[in-house]
Amino acid sequence: MKIEKSKKMAMFPKAIFGDLKAAANAKAAEGVKLIDLSLGSPDLPPDEKVRKVLSEQSALASSYGYTLGGTKRFYEAVARYYKRRSNVDLDPNTEIIQTMGSQEGLVHLPMAFCNEGDYVLTTNPAYVAFDAGIHLAGAVPYYMPLLEENNFLPDFDAIPADVAKKAKLMILNLPGNPVPAMPNDAFFAKAIEFAHLNNVIILHDAAYSEFYFEGDRPSSFLATPGAKEVGMEINSLSKSFSLAGARIAYIAGNAEMISIIQELKSNLDYGTFGPIQEAGIVALDNAEEITDRLRATFSKRHHILMNGLTKIGWKVTPSKGGMFVWAKYTNQKMNDIDFVYHVIKETGVVMVPGSIFGEAGAGYIRVALVQKEELLVEAVERLATLCVVHA
Repeated sequence: MKIEKSKKMAMFPKAIFGDLKAAANAKAAEGVKLIDLSLGSPDLPPDEKVRKVLSEQSALASSYGYTLGGTKRFYEAVARYYKRRSNVDLDPNTEIIQTMGSQEGLVHLPMAFCNEGDYVLTTNPAYVAFDAGIHLAGAVPYYMPLLEENNFLPDFDAIPADVAKKAKLMILNLPGNPVPAMPNDAFFAKAIEFAHLNNVIILHDAAYSEFYFEGDRPSSFLATPGAKEVGMEINSLSKSFSLAGARIAYIAGNAEMISIIQELKSNLDYGTFGPIQEAGIVALDNAEEITDRLRATFSKRHHILMNGLTKIGWKVTPSKGGMFVWAKYTNQKMNDIDFVYHVIKETGVVMVPGSIFGEAGAGYIRVALVQKEELLVEAVERLATLCVVHA
């Protein structure tokens, strides 16, 4: 029997993370303690209140039926969260749709709005799921480079007029993955103006919205006047509430757009496990307490890596939030992919090459804030030794 991949599979390149893991395992087999700063998977456990509800609800015999989407209770909790945290009013009946993690929502959403050949405006570098969704829809990505001279924010004025006319969707992610650039009200206002002018839907990926280290509230696209007229925001409980494995997220915003996504979702799945939704409700209703602790921890880690890498000569991108540090390493004679494997071999520190997120990421490294402070200090010390020897 001859088994062949579909032509569409060529659009989905093999992820590098498996190969990084294999290289790391080979180093660990030598007896070296690894310091893994690659995956953006939270190392902090969910809050005890959240775990308790999930455990109690999972023990109920009545919890195992289809939920057929988000429950009314969950949608009301999302609406309360947005009102408290960002002063955004959401109708829980029409302006919120649940997804099984933000990855699922991001990959499927372009199919709801894009026809084959339509343009989708996305950033370079960007989270890899954005491209996957665009290709799955048969749409064409147009990459907005994130450049140092623009504070790593996309420049809407640089988008050609003919591209803007063909565009159906724009995907933004601030603070982002891999680049932790922070938006401001003026930036979001300009994005909305562009969307109105060109009839483009905006999707803002707010997965890291609670990872801010200055100010008093998360930055929500939906808090900008006119945002709900042109777009939506997708947010996940994975990062902010350490529920990555639970796979629960939501999209909020324009009611007509949400209705179209609901139509698509009704053909894809039967909803998230009910006890996970109940745990999500507790997380959202206790967001202030939970995320205050999160920020205290990650702010310290952010400070250690930013200062430490700068001291050893790396050019660290200034940031005031996010779950990652984005930096140029000292040995630029070596490309970023080779450099990452070299670092694993020499030091046992595991990081991600920037070029896997787009060609504009070449020469950069993404470092995740997912280890305790003492391990981050040790990671910098190991990298310092590497830089002295190989720079």
